[in-house]
Order: sequence, then C-alpha cells, then structure tokens
Amino acid sequence: MSSATFQNRQVKYSIVIPIFNEEAILPELWRQLSIVIDQLDGLCDVVFVDDGSSDNSYQILSELHRKHSEIKILRLSRNFGHQPALTAGIKNASGNAVILMDGDLQDSPQTILRFIDKWHEGYDVIYAVREKRKESWLKRLAFVSFYRLLNFFSGQKLPLDAGIFSLMDRQVVEALCQMPERNRYLSGLRAYTGFKQTGIMVERGSRYKGEPKVTVTKLFKLAFDGIFSFSIIPLRIATIFGFVCAIVAFVLGLTGLYFKLILGKTFLSWTYGLTTTFFMGGIQLIFLGIIGEYIGRIYDEVKQRPYYLIKETQGFSKSEQRIHEELSL
Repeated sequence: MSSATFQNRQVKYSIVIPIFNEEAILPELWRQLSIVIDQLDGLCDVVFVDDGSSDNSYQILSELHRKHSEIKILRLSRNFGHQPALTAGIKNASGNAVILMDGDLQDSPQTILRFIDKWHEGYDVIYAVREKRKESWLKRLAFVSFYRLLNFFSGQKLPLDAGIFSLMDRQVVEALCQMPERNRYLSGLRAYTGFKQTGIMVERGSRYKGEPKVTVTKLFKLAFDGIFSFSIIPLRIATIFGFVCAIVAFVLGLTGLYFKLILGKTFLSWTYGLTTTFFMGGIQLIFLGIIGEYIGRIYDEVKQRPYYLIKETQGFSKSEQRIHEELSL
C-alpha cells in the first residue's frame, strides 16, 4: 500500500511500541506483528518510538518503513525513558483503539487479538495480567512486591500484575493526553481514567534476545513515581509516626524523672539512649527523604520543560504531527 493511500484512510488500530537498542529483536518483532495485523478487521498502523537508541535500531526501523507504509517512526532527540517514549507514541497515535506494548517480545503480539475481542464487547480498557513470568526469582519477587506495595500506598485501586501491555479506546487516550504531569506512571493514570476496564490473563515470556532493559533499580524508580504521584499516604505515615514518637518520648521522660527523683535509680543506660538517638536520627532522615521526593516532583512540574523532544518523524502526514504542541507542554 502506498504511503499516500494509507494516510488517506481512517486508522482503526494504532500499536505503540517504545524502542531502545533493540536491533536484534526488531525483524522478528515486525514478523510477528505483521501476522497479527493481517488478521485485523480494520486499518492498523504501528508507531515505533525510538527512544534515543545508540545501535542500529533507527536504521532498521527506517528500512522497515520504506517497505511497509503502516509503520510510523518517532525519533526522540535522546533517551528520555520508557514512560516519556510511551507518552510520545500515545499522543501521536491516530487509531480508534490504541495498543501499548514493549518491544522485547515478552508479551506475545497474538494477545492483541484477544484485546480487540474484548473491545468489541464494549470494554474501553483491556490490560494484560501477567502470570508465570519466565524471569529470575529476584525479578519475579521485585515485580510481585512492586504491584502490591504500589496498590497499598497509591490510595487508588490498581490492577495487580498489570503493566503497560493493553488496549485503550480513543476516549481513554484523549483523557490521558489531557494529563500534563511529568512524573508519569501510565498504568496508574490508565486506571485513574475510569471507564469500563477488564484484564485478561497472559503468560509472560522470556526476552527474545539481549539483556532486559527494566532493572530492579528502574523498577524502584517506577514504584516511587507511582506512589508519590498518586498518594500522600507516606506523608501521613511520617506525621503519625512523629506523634507516636513524641508520645513515647514524653512517657519515657516522665518515667525517667520518676526513677531519678522518687526511686533514686537510673532509668535505662547511656547505651540505650545512644542507640535510640541514632535510630531516631535515621527515621528523621528517611522522612526527610520522603518529603524531598514530593518537593523534587513539584520542582519538576514547575519547570514546565518538555516531557520529551522529537528529533524527526517518518510516516506521519502534516495533519498528524503534533511536534510543536509537544514542545509547548
């Protein structure tokens, strides 16, 4: 299909895939995606977001675009990260339904057909609930802990074990595009929008090739973004703990005076007092760090820098491009 013919037709499905140094996977990823695209009941485009790759990913994507007009490319000016790259793809996706997925083939493209079946049933958001992860025990434990801690602290009910692999109706996409915050946790924002949502169970496969891009450290950062973006519970915990410590200190002080003045004895030893001082000092530093996390995020929001910068595009018509709009956000 020629590029002009493709652009003049209404896109029904848009698949958004962030890419960072995935040259070894891209040919197989497109092969599997093309099989799924051939089975769809409407026109589909695939928006690849090159998140500042330093390998040959962009060159491979460009070659695929020359052969397949349904491929569109957003090339960011540098590596901005997973969530900004996804946001760039979402804001430049034109389909009535937008599918988000990673480019490592841990999630099978065939699952997209199951998403679409649920969409036709009237659901606005369909997300994959991962089970039987084929990863190291440490990473499985990290993911399990991540989703449960986030659900506890976030102040909002979030689906457990559900990442970004999902389908969203155009209404949901437009709602996400209206949310301007920069410390984004898209799975949480997706749940925040409401609408009619459901999950389907999928088996999480192992990475097709190469090393995983999501490390335990990055998972913790994502957890912090989710917790501090959706909840003030950590601040309330700090306040409550402060009150408890003040009451305990007051009681211990009265007890010490009683022992000293009435009984003529020493209440507790100096080693206990020293240990308590260090313990309380550590707690204070932790809570100062929590407050700092909130202040840091406020600082990021106030600066109003662009969430990402697009260096160049391929496959987009002028009416589809929103580059200047993004630069003003």
